[in-house]
Amino acid sequence: MRAIPVRHYGRWVAAVVVVVLLGWLVYAFSQGDVIWSTVGDKLFDTQVLKGLWHTVLISVCSMALGLVLGVVFAVMRLSKNPVTGGVSWLYIWFFRGTPVYVQLLMWFNLSLIFPVINLGPIYKNDTVAVMTPFVAALLGLGLNEGAYMAEIVRAGIQSVDEGQTEAAHALGMTGARTMGRIVLPQAMRVIIPPTGNEFINMLKTSSLVSVVQYTEVLRATSDIGSESGAVMEMLFVASVWYLALTSVFSVGQFYLERRYARGSLRSLPATPWQKVKANLSTLRRTKVA
Repeated sequence: MRAIPVRHYGRWVAAVVVVVLLGWLVYAFSQGDVIWSTVGDKLFDTQVLKGLWHTVLISVCSMALGLVLGVVFAVMRLSKNPVTGGVSWLYIWFFRGTPVYVQLLMWFNLSLIFPVINLGPIYKNDTVAVMTPFVAALLGLGLNEGAYMAEIVRAGIQSVDEGQTEAAHALGMTGARTMGRIVLPQAMRVIIPPTGNEFINMLKTSSLVSVVQYTEVLRATSDIGSESGAVMEMLFVASVWYLALTSVFSVGQFYLERRYARGSLRSLPATPWQKVKANLSTLRRTKVA
């Protein structure tokens, strides 16, 4: 007896409609007043590649700062100490409640209210010399990200059963040791997916740091576009690199999530190659005896 799969004509119709729309979109852009050769020529321009490196650098550094601050303020938020809990709540409330664009401008113009950074015998210098474009961008993005990461880490910590903490304390482990050895490793399964999404968002949000004169990929392409008159072409160049960055880091996020999902799922999510093989196999008719 042969089992013949049911034909899904609606899927084929939907596929044809989507292909037609995509074809129409490609044709529309091909007929636009865009010099596509300029996009290809400037894609690996030295100035663009330098801006690309700055984008990756500020994104990684800001995310690292945000992750550290997120863990610290999440632990403070969950503390039974009302002072540390209140300070953590105030930090999260302020940096989540104000736009990151405004925060970048505040750090960049900090010298208007504090001309000199004076830490007594430890350090003293002009604020203008300290608050470079990189430092202003790092503080603006990192402190803002720390507020969001604090809530993500807090949710991950609270997802771990309280019995784990009680058992660790019963064995004589301190609170800090329990958090580092027992709670956080289990919370990573919940923390990793939104953290990956936050980093992908950070790559795109880094385009705002051009306001503090930090030359990342968008500012680099915009400068070339202003000089050459190829404004739209250079915006396409920036878009290509942003898509490339997010695609690469999205793959890394997938495998990181897959690693931390071990032990909590009966079967791990299929890899991209496994999904392709599965989709190709559905195009063939299977025979069942």
